[in-house]
Amino acid sequence: MKFGMTYDLRADYLAAGYGEEETAEFDRPDTIDAIETALQNLGHEPVRIGNIQSLVKRLAAGERWDMVFNIAEGLYGFGREAAVPALLDAYRIPYTFSDPLMLSITLHKAMAKHIIRDVGLPTPDFAVVRSPEDIARINLPYPLFAKPIAEGTGKGVTAASKIASADQLDAVCRELLDTYKQPVLIETFLPGREFTVGIVGNGSKARSIGIMEVVLLANSDPDVYSYRNKEICEEVVEYRAVDDAEAREAVELALKVWHALDCRDSGRVDLRSDANGHPSFIEINPIAGLHPEHSDLCIIAGKFGMGYQQLIKEIVDAALGRVKG
Repeated sequence: MKFGMTYDLRADYLAAGYGEEETAEFDRPDTIDAIETALQNLGHEPVRIGNIQSLVKRLAAGERWDMVFNIAEGLYGFGREAAVPALLDAYRIPYTFSDPLMLSITLHKAMAKHIIRDVGLPTPDFAVVRSPEDIARINLPYPLFAKPIAEGTGKGVTAASKIASADQLDAVCRELLDTYKQPVLIETFLPGREFTVGIVGNGSKARSIGIMEVVLLANSDPDVYSYRNKEICEEVVEYRAVDDAEAREAVELALKVWHALDCRDSGRVDLRSDANGHPSFIEINPIAGLHPEHSDLCIIAGKFGMGYQQLIKEIVDAALGRVKG
């Protein structure tokens, strides 16, 4: 099969004048190389497309592909991850991972939490701050946790994100509103363990490929999986493969979340436990990073005996099986 490859290359955006944090979610050349090699090893013909601007030009020129391996995340708006899939839908070209509806909902963390809470699954109590006037209306017990409502890779999450007072809440919310130009999600802070669960498959075939606990070391930003902690994870974070009762409860919840949000092919669910050791849904990444060594999904796969080639094969097989019905 001819497999188009859509992605946002971080170096391209840096060269265009964007900043390090703005481009933190975008891919490195070795990620694209690794996916391309894996697709070739599966007998497919990979064709590099690049970002949405390149996709638009090539579609307009009449180019087509049997399927697109899509990891493009976009730059602007709540629909930025949905833009490439929506365009491919318009041209009836199948692609890997979730559809535009779910990509928009899951990027907007409060919308995803509304759905998860509505279906009766546990997630921390929350509120949304859309303007400075909303801050005084927050009526949740401290400590709280604040982050931009539609960012990834820990953007906007710092040691100050764990909030202990009304004054701190006011200061952090104002700074986030000003910096990220989007609402701020306020959640009840959960003091327990932090997990991330890798998932592959669709419908009844969806399964966990493993669960990893995120353990922050002494030199990390305490209590928060922050942008800094993620950027220098080799120095401040330990990732542990776990399989105890609490971890198994987290896996069970992650799969329920996966089905409730109707995500596809592969992704990652992040959870954190309360003071009693019961996990709750935090957020979901339906287009998880695929760097062979540094991305959480690939680290999980490796810790549970699944190599990179096999991970890509399972993602492609899930997508092809879904498309063929």
